Amino acid sequence: MFVLAMRSVRHRPGRFTATLLAAFLGAAVMMTFHSMHDTAGATGVDDVSAETLTLTASVVGGYGTLLVFFAVASTLTVNVRQRAEEIGLLRSAGATPAQLKRMVVGEAAVVALAGALLAVGPAMLGGQALLGAFQDSGQVARDVEHVFGPVALLSGAGTTLVASVGAAFLAVRRATGAAGARESRGLVRRFAGWAALVAGAAGVSATFTMKPTDGALMAAPAFGAIMLAVGFAFFSPPLLRALLGLLERPVTALTGASGYLTVRTMRHRAAELSGVLMPLVLFTGIATATLCMQAIESDALRASGLTKSVEDKNLETLNYVVVGIIVVFSCVMLINTLYAATSFRRREFGQQRLAGATPAQVLGMVGVEGLVLTVTGVFFGTVAGLAGIASFGLVRDDSLWPGQGLGIWLGVVAVATAATLITSLGTARRSLRTPAVRAVAVET
Repeated sequence: MFVLAMRSVRHRPGRFTATLLAAFLGAAVMMTFHSMHDTAGATGVDDVSAETLTLTASVVGGYGTLLVFFAVASTLTVNVRQRAEEIGLLRSAGATPAQLKRMVVGEAAVVALAGALLAVGPAMLGGQALLGAFQDSGQVARDVEHVFGPVALLSGAGTTLVASVGAAFLAVRRATGAAGARESRGLVRRFAGWAALVAGAAGVSATFTMKPTDGALMAAPAFGAIMLAVGFAFFSPPLLRALLGLLERPVTALTGASGYLTVRTMRHRAAELSGVLMPLVLFTGIATATLCMQAIESDALRASGLTKSVEDKNLETLNYVVVGIIVVFSCVMLINTLYAATSFRRREFGQQRLAGATPAQVLGMVGVEGLVLTVTGVFFGTVAGLAGIASFGLVRDDSLWPGQGLGIWLGVVAVATAATLITSLGTARRSLRTPAVRAVAVET
């Protein structure tokens, strides 16, 4: 089956483009920041510079591991779901579920290793640029030289490979499992979701046990907001169905036939669309919470008349770097998942057109679907972010929301909306160029 996996990758490289891109970016990010560990451990590096570099690598490396897994998992899940017919034919030909798992996991391993190898060069350049930024801000001494060593290579390649293999195994197990197995996986998913929500609530609550001057004050609410966002992401299919029940009548009344098609299509595709909601919820929650908490911290420092210390600069730089990583990864996850999912619906679009729907109505359906997904993801992401922002603000300076908070939130929403609508509408418009009869006839 591994030989079959190699042939599948070689003869159909386009299918694995999204996964390769996610693996490449994930490995590049991990190697870039973990090279700070190699740099900090070099001889002649002073203690202050080493502490700054180690802190950056540890914090961003932790966030990066989670984001890499979600990015690769979302693209691989869509890939495996689109191959349901192929997997069914292989099973009919005598392939066992274990053989299919080895094939898909082998494909994922090959793509992950290719992505990691391609990421080495960009990661070296990125590490040098990151070190230069720290030196320009005065957080790292000028005589420190960048080192790209075994920690960067092993962490980047290892994390990407483990994430790819694990996500592929779970995806193909879901595709080939029986009803009882799917029910048990649903229980595991619900348990993981509730565990994340409980951990998030604990993190937010722990903020109130700290003092306003504590150096790690931002850690607890940030962790709480992230875990709440992860919990909402796990529950994205039922949350989407519940919201569709509330929005069915107003959406249909406002958008007509496109809204009617949207509601019914999304109800049947709630599980598949959860791959889009996950990055939306994570992006909105984490980006809003991190940026607003940093704004509260900056406002509190200005109000006290104090200048920013090296530690304050370190924290501010870390927050902005983490948000930058989240933006890139979330956009990649959204674009990959939406492009793969929308392009796979070419036959569905053709069937709708043969049933009487016009191309404009189909395109309108995709647009309304994107808006509903954006509203759902932004809503639950904002709830998660607000929990961390409010707890941090109350402890730090008795404020619930920074003065520039509305502008930050609107910027986050604008990025999420643009990534969702541009990708989905652009892909659907391209798919509609295929004549309806041919779209229905071809195998997607």
